[in-house]
Amino acid sequence: MTTSSRAFGPLIRHLLLVLMCALMAFPFYWMITNGLKTNDEIWQVPPTLWPEQLRWSNFVEAWQSAPFGRYMLNSIFVAAAIALFQVCNSALMAYALTHMPFRLKGAMTWLILISYMVPTTAVYLPGYVILSHLGLLDSYAGLILSNCVSVFAIFLIRQAFLQVSHELVEAGTVDGASQFRILWTIIVPLTRASFAVLVLITFIEQYNNYFWPMLITKDPDLQLVSAGLRSFFVEGGAYGLKWPLIMAASAFTIAPLLLLFLMTQKIIMQSVNLSAGANKG
Repeated sequence: MTTSSRAFGPLIRHLLLVLMCALMAFPFYWMITNGLKTNDEIWQVPPTLWPEQLRWSNFVEAWQSAPFGRYMLNSIFVAAAIALFQVCNSALMAYALTHMPFRLKGAMTWLILISYMVPTTAVYLPGYVILSHLGLLDSYAGLILSNCVSVFAIFLIRQAFLQVSHELVEAGTVDGASQFRILWTIIVPLTRASFAVLVLITFIEQYNNYFWPMLITKDPDLQLVSAGLRSFFVEGGAYGLKWPLIMAASAFTIAPLLLLFLMTQKIIMQSVNLSAGANKG
C-alpha cells in the first residue's frame, strides 16, 4: 500500500461518516428551521434551507396553544418509571438465568425468547381487560405497570450478564455475599453500559408511545406527548394548515430525548469500544 493511499484512506472514511451524520441530522435541522418560518416559506418552491426572518414567536405561540408542559411531564414521568422498573426486573431475571442454578432454567429461557415473537398488538385486548378488572384504567399506575416488564430488556441484559465470568459470582459467594449483593455490587457495575443502552431505548420507546396510552386513558390530564401532538395537530395546527406551529411543537417536545442521549453517549461509546476490543481479542 502506497503512502498516499494510507493518507487518503482515513480521510475518505471520515468524509463518509460526516456525510452520514449530516443525512441523519438533516430531518432535525429541517424541523427546527421550519418552525422558524412562515407557512408560505415552508411551501415555497424551491424550498429555502434558512428562514428569511427567524420567527421565535412560533415556538412561544405553539407552547401557549396547548398544555405541552403537562404532556412532557407526563411522558417523562411515565417513561422514567417504566425504565426504572424494567432495569430492576430485567436485572433480577437475567441474573437468575445466567448465574443461578435451578431446574428448567433452559426451558424458561426458551419460553422467554419465544414470547418475544408474540406481536405487541396481540396482548392489547387481554391487557385492557386485566387493567379494567384491577381498576387501573385512566391512571398513571395503569400506564406504568402495564409496561414494567419487557422481554427485550431481559434478553439484552441476559446477553450482557453472560459476558461476566461466573468465577466472580463464586468468589462473592465464598466471601459470604448474598445473591442480591453480588448482583448489584459486582454484576451490574460491570455491565452498566448495557443498562445505559436499555434506559435509552426504553425511555425513547415509552416517551413516543401512542396507541396503548390512548387506548387505556381518556383523561386529557394524562395525555402523553404523542397524543398531545396529535391533538395539537387537529386543533392548534388546524389539520396541517399551520405547519410552523406544528414543527415548533415537534421540535421542543424531542428536547428530553436529545438531553438523555447526550447524558448516556459517553457510556454507550465506552460499550462500543469494549465490544470492539473483545471481538478483536
